Amino acid sequence: MNKGIRSIKLPFFMPDATRALVKFLSVDEVKEAGIGALVVNTLHLYLEPGMKVIKKAGGVHKFMDWDGPLLSDSGGYQVFSLIHKNPKMGKIDDKGAVFKSPSDGSTHVLTPEKSIQIQFDLGVDMMVCLDDCPPNEFSREQIESAIERTVKWAERCKAEFAKQIKKRGMKKADWPLLFAVVQGGQYPELREECAKRLVEIGFDGYGFGGRHFDKDGVFLEDALKAVLRPLPEDALKFALGIGSPEDIVRCRKIGWEMFDCVMPTREGRHGKLFCFKNKNSPLKEGCPEIVEGRGVSGFYRTVNIGNSRFATDFSPINPKSKMRLLRRHTMAYLHHLFKINDPLGARLASLNNLEFYSDLMKKLK
Repeated sequence: MNKGIRSIKLPFFMPDATRALVKFLSVDEVKEAGIGALVVNTLHLYLEPGMKVIKKAGGVHKFMDWDGPLLSDSGGYQVFSLIHKNPKMGKIDDKGAVFKSPSDGSTHVLTPEKSIQIQFDLGVDMMVCLDDCPPNEFSREQIESAIERTVKWAERCKAEFAKQIKKRGMKKADWPLLFAVVQGGQYPELREECAKRLVEIGFDGYGFGGRHFDKDGVFLEDALKAVLRPLPEDALKFALGIGSPEDIVRCRKIGWEMFDCVMPTREGRHGKLFCFKNKNSPLKEGCPEIVEGRGVSGFYRTVNIGNSRFATDFSPINPKSKMRLLRRHTMAYLHHLFKINDPLGARLASLNNLEFYSDLMKKLK
């Protein structure tokens, strides 16, 4: 485990290294972009390459050659999304979830205890309790049922956490941080109730689980605020999966301080670049320049490198970048790389976006 997590500066953003890598990028490039922590996916690593390989490698840090902090999710979001979309893929009950692997159809069981065991075997610095993550459009009764299950599973996760600490003879200084996830859909009062009950159990940090916008795309600010009210001041506050620049700013304004999302690298791989409109000016307090509505913002812009106007744009991708590759290569060259579908294009665009997110975190400190 990397002890650096205890001193990492808030707020921070974690790109998704789902399968123990940030797609197309080396760990050195990720660091050069200013990224200090990553998220790995418990379920995917459990299925492939499997825990036998990870343990033989000495843990996921050594396996992927990353010496910074790592957070592992519980695997629940992926399992429950799979089952909610297709009930034939498994079932969820109070014991846990039984599901079929989407890759080979093999059957697996994921319980709160097993999720914690896998995360200890991964050797991460931060781990997340298994929770029942229902879609926001579920009925209030269904969401209340998910809260009950989430709280009971959090209790079981904490108990298993204590067992694993004792079994492995871990010193207090080496303990990973344990996060509980708050459910409650779009109902602020249910979110607050769930948070209160989890605080009574006691965790190092708390996460906002599920979607942070409703079926119409409206940002659930009241629900996000409701979760924060019962939380201890010194608890880490993790906005799971929240990743658009404007939503990160909105969440930071009300008190959230940890973020993760596939957006910067996924969008980069599709030729979308994030750029500050004025890189040198800090964001105004609370970012009043943000226009209401998802995807519309005043402090940054996005660029579609596939646009034909970039075919003869010989300006650097980012003349002020810390990275030589982004200062050296031009927009025209990047446009060309995407036209011929060369992976170097996806690498350069992903690096640009990770540096943008890293700089955004610095502006929000």
